[in-house]
Amino acid sequence: MFIIASAATHGFSEGGMAKRDYYEVLGVPRNAGRDDIRKAYRRLARKHHPDLNPGDAEAERRFKELGEAYEVLSDAEKRKVYDRFGHEGVRMGAGAAAGAGPFAGRYTWTGGGSPFEDVAFEAFAGSGGGPESILEELFSRLGGARSRRPRPQSRRAGSADLESELAITFAQAVRGAETTLTVRRPTGDGNSRRETLSVKIPPGVEDGQRLRLHGKGAPGVGGEPPGDLYLRIRVRPHPYFRRHGADIYIDVPISVAEAALGATVEVPTAHGRRTRVRIPAGTAGGTRLRLKGQGLPDARIGRHGDQYCVIRIVPPKRLDEKQKRLFEELRGLKSESPRTGPPWNA
Repeated sequence: MFIIASAATHGFSEGGMAKRDYYEVLGVPRNAGRDDIRKAYRRLARKHHPDLNPGDAEAERRFKELGEAYEVLSDAEKRKVYDRFGHEGVRMGAGAAAGAGPFAGRYTWTGGGSPFEDVAFEAFAGSGGGPESILEELFSRLGGARSRRPRPQSRRAGSADLESELAITFAQAVRGAETTLTVRRPTGDGNSRRETLSVKIPPGVEDGQRLRLHGKGAPGVGGEPPGDLYLRIRVRPHPYFRRHGADIYIDVPISVAEAALGATVEVPTAHGRRTRVRIPAGTAGGTRLRLKGQGLPDARIGRHGDQYCVIRIVPPKRLDEKQKRLFEELRGLKSESPRTGPPWNA
């Protein structure tokens, strides 16, 4: 008897409590576009961010809930599964929800020997196959194959690599971290057991990147060593930092007076520190000010990227009588017009 069990266990409801509908969590309709979902997440994540609500357990819970909802609804495939099968479908994976993947449940072989003695498990390592190809291989041995695609060659005959996802925060991706992951691994006797693994996340890891845990896959067949466990990293978006390669971007709002006269403002960095940035007099909106070396480590260039502060000029929402009078005086003074080039003078 040979049994395959799901390698991913995260995604269950916490403490037995039913999960809220992800669209309700983000406050968007079910037909919301990707941009609407992103805007809703950023607005709510900024409101409930733990850094802005120190010691508030409810805000921390809501922030985590928002990240989980956004992770699913911002991914086209996961959203399709969620819309059709709900939380259970997401928990079991897209292939499982469709009823085609080996992680949909437990598959038991009762014939002689093992149906996987020379199955190519390289699909788990991302070499062009997928869970469906493994199941088709099994169907072939059971006499029910419906595919004539050639079988991919195994990286290591008899070994079985597994793959799972690991969701991390933006801060963990920037600074690196050590965390734990609970998985359900097949055992040599045909059963499975839960195992908690320690995972070291290197600084600068990217969304979609895979980390390999050597020897933490399924047991080998025919005396071969265990396969590897590949973790595909999913980085939750940050409410105000953005990443472009090794560089970090953040919008820095300044007043009209600060833009005109210049100022020195305090700016947070992705590394958890704050630094003072000088705004030159006459700075225009959209100007990028560089903080050298405050980005992410980049092995390709052998150094850290930079952080860019993108200037956003914010006009006052309300003016008192004195402020109105001063702005009227300023408007009446002769000064250069910002509309001097094409197409204004064409």
